Amino acid sequence: MDGSSPFESRIVPRQGPNFGLDGDIPRYWFGGDAFKTRFFDAMSLLFPEGEKFFIQCVRDFRDRIGDPELQAQVKDFTYQEGQHGMVHNAYNERIARQGVAVDKIVAQEKRILSWFRRNLPKEYTIAHTAAVEHATAIMAHGFMNNPEVFAAADERMRALYVWHGVEEIEHKGVAFDVMQKVADVGYGPRTLAMLYVSVMFPLHTFLIMRHMFEVDDVPNRARTWAKGLWWLYGRRGLMTRLLPHYLAYYRPGFHPWKAGDTQAYARWREVFDSTGGDAIAASNALLPA
Repeated sequence: MDGSSPFESRIVPRQGPNFGLDGDIPRYWFGGDAFKTRFFDAMSLLFPEGEKFFIQCVRDFRDRIGDPELQAQVKDFTYQEGQHGMVHNAYNERIARQGVAVDKIVAQEKRILSWFRRNLPKEYTIAHTAAVEHATAIMAHGFMNNPEVFAAADERMRALYVWHGVEEIEHKGVAFDVMQKVADVGYGPRTLAMLYVSVMFPLHTFLIMRHMFEVDDVPNRARTWAKGLWWLYGRRGLMTRLLPHYLAYYRPGFHPWKAGDTQAYARWREVFDSTGGDAIAASNALLPA
């Protein structure tokens, strides 16, 4: 693809589906595994304030966008990110009832992102946003093209993360285009922002997980970490599989639409649309027969 993929015009401003988050979702909804569950739970805590930050950083350049198509994409990007925040907030309330210090974690993240907004150039914060959007998009592609990874997860939570991933794929080029075409951010700041995100995003996630393990009183914590980190970064780890797509961001001529298979996305859209918006059926349709 050459950066003008037809998928660029397919951002769909859907209302967040009903995932049944008020139901009997197990504490360890990912196959009874504490590490896998809390890895995704920790990311969920980061999403709502993160989504607000991304919206603000893109909107910083809204008045300078002359392309009507990009203006429309920014509007739809904003809607999708807002829906993500609302749905994850609803799930995070469930995590708070488990004893996790959700309010404290969210408040700390808000302070950090507010500091970014006050003290860093807007060109850097849009580069930061584009980097995170690439990271979430490649995770979405990876999860959707390797659906067996989520086979043991509760179908409601699997549906939530697949829906989120679908929308990350749909709008994955928006922040990048604003950064490159409007903010005129060059190769150096773009790649430095990605390096920062590559270190700090997993670090924040792991720090939240450490707190969650303490709340849960997880036994054999060292073994849990070792086994979980191998699941993420081992030879066939969840993140290891994404390495070629991740490294593509450092190519001078990179654009988000130049990489990422969309067959699984098309299948999800087909089932979601034909069932009147059943996100659980759509995500289940991606599982191996």
